[in-house]
Amino acid sequence: MEITVDKHTANQASIKIKLIEADYQPKVDAKLKDYAKKAVIRGFRPGKAPVTMVKNMYGVSLLVEEINTILGESLNNFLKEQTFRVLGEPLPVEKTENSIDWKNQKDFDFEYKIGFIESVQVQLDQKIKGTKYSIKVDQKLIDETLENLTAQYGESTNPEVSEAGDFIYGDLKSTTTDFSKTVSADTAKLSKKLAGKFIGLSKEAVVEFESKEVKKDEWTAGFGLSDEEGDAAMGSYTFTVKNINRKAKAELNQEFFDKIFGPDQVKSKKEFEEKVKETLQGSYDKESKVFTEEELKKLIVNTANLSLPDAFLKEWLVKANEGKVTESEVEADYPIYAKQLSWSLISNQVAKDHSIQAEHADVIEKTKEMVREQFASSGLGAQLESSMDMFVDNYLKGNEGQNYMNMMTSVQNEKVLAFIQEKIKMTDKNLSIDEFKELLDK
Repeated sequence: MEITVDKHTANQASIKIKLIEADYQPKVDAKLKDYAKKAVIRGFRPGKAPVTMVKNMYGVSLLVEEINTILGESLNNFLKEQTFRVLGEPLPVEKTENSIDWKNQKDFDFEYKIGFIESVQVQLDQKIKGTKYSIKVDQKLIDETLENLTAQYGESTNPEVSEAGDFIYGDLKSTTTDFSKTVSADTAKLSKKLAGKFIGLSKEAVVEFESKEVKKDEWTAGFGLSDEEGDAAMGSYTFTVKNINRKAKAELNQEFFDKIFGPDQVKSKKEFEEKVKETLQGSYDKESKVFTEEELKKLIVNTANLSLPDAFLKEWLVKANEGKVTESEVEADYPIYAKQLSWSLISNQVAKDHSIQAEHADVIEKTKEMVREQFASSGLGAQLESSMDMFVDNYLKGNEGQNYMNMMTSVQNEKVLAFIQEKIKMTDKNLSIDEFKELLDK
């Protein structure tokens, strides 16, 4: 057997495998003899049919099977011995139809395309500058949250006459087209001028207005139309009132406190605001951590600047997911895939270079944290902790053990990211909620 590799570019190559008769025939003959001992062929007692007859009947299929086995093992062993890292899976170079004469041919030539990367080198030092983001909960956010909670848990009424901030159910109709839809108008989401037309109304009252009075986002946020319906809105409209809904704000009393945080968790407005702030800060701490890590991944991927075999990987993704994705879909999603692959290669290399690994105890603890978060609002508390080992065990054994491997990868990633932050220059940056949202929108 002869195996050669021909590197066409810095990250793509062809592997050629040449088989001669001596590479496969002894094993094929052995399989034929073994098969003949078991074969049931009409006119012969079981296992008594001549080997030549068995060869005529099953020789080609056994030959193909044995050659495929040799190719798979040989290619796999060859790639393991190389210094470069293969990405994806080797792709066989398709030969023309009937190019192989399995009955008469003695020597065989096969070719595969591979994509690879020679090495992954990650230099971590103070020259690389990253940012650690922190989102600080301010009084404005606390007040907005209190406003939303008291509105959400308040009692609903159906007054006879509408006021500012009411929800008004009715029929929205165009006077110039055949458009008609029953909607709930949220007057708090309309401009002050337009909302004024919906104040002081009773059932069956009719409001008239022009589409130019409605901003684009007010069609969706204020009237609940789809983006397409909002884009198509034009001309004059009427709104016929069918019902009025008003939500009175909930009182800041013990009943309200218990609904939000559970019985007797807080007992005063001051304690309630402190608990709200603590809860919000905990939530935004997690968000800022995730955002910091995602930005850090982008920074390190850009710094490492790996050269991926893009053309090969796109072809492999299409063939590996044949029938599930199209070439255009792969082309559109490839930049995201390439960044994820680059980070995976970098993370694994950093872990290898610095002996970073996820321990079993780390996996167990992270799974416990995940379970606690999922049950955070259930109020199970002590019951959950007493059954924690069972929940964790069931989850990690799920999906044929893949959950365990995924959790281990997640733990290792976290350790690698923590290590990187220790090695490079990280600058703290405090953000308001609005500033954070602006960053997310970029």
